[in-house]
Amino acid sequence: MLPGLLNDASLFTEQIAALTPLGRVEVADLTNAETISELAASVLKATSAERFVLIGLSLGGYVAFEIMRQAPERVAGLVLIDTTARPDNAEAMAKREALIELAASDLDAVTEQLLPRLSHPDRMNLPAVRGVIQSMASSLGSEVFARQQRAIMSRPDSRPTLASIACPTLVICGEDDLITPPELASEIADGIKHAKLALVAECGHLSTLDQPEEVSRLLLEWIKHTKL
Repeated sequence: MLPGLLNDASLFTEQIAALTPLGRVEVADLTNAETISELAASVLKATSAERFVLIGLSLGGYVAFEIMRQAPERVAGLVLIDTTARPDNAEAMAKREALIELAASDLDAVTEQLLPRLSHPDRMNLPAVRGVIQSMASSLGSEVFARQQRAIMSRPDSRPTLASIACPTLVICGEDDLITPPELASEIADGIKHAKLALVAECGHLSTLDQPEEVSRLLLEWIKHTKL
């Protein structure tokens, strides 16, 4: 499992519980490398399994695309959650730079600014959403935030390599995701042969927190019915 920006294993708490009966579940550390390529290499080096099902959300999806370029033979199945195959444009990069500057002095302000874009308005103030997001951010800190943002800004365009992904693939997206909306999930699913697309109702960008039971159900159903 590959978490998103300023996220750790808490992002996947409900999904880990649901998937553990099927086998060992590991959550990668995406905090220490400077680029998406380095992050992918670190995941491949650290994981104890020779072959695995790869589940990436947002930043984790960018790393998953890179893992598919570096070592596709090790991935038995791929799940891409609330992510995009596109690179950042100039406007997005400028917004990230502004957030990096703010985070250096007030990370809590960054979290508050991002919350309405990370979660559905009916879910964002729940302790299981807001509390977890704040806890993960404060635990990881502004230096990790800056390092991950710069890796995200320099990520490659993954659209040209979508057609080369041959393993079973599930694409999940919150219907109300404002950061990587459903049309970007559809673009990914359309680009990967035989990929399955699932949209989650009343759900924002961090779908594993907004609708944990539904995301877990989708993962279990897909894994059980897919030849991996």
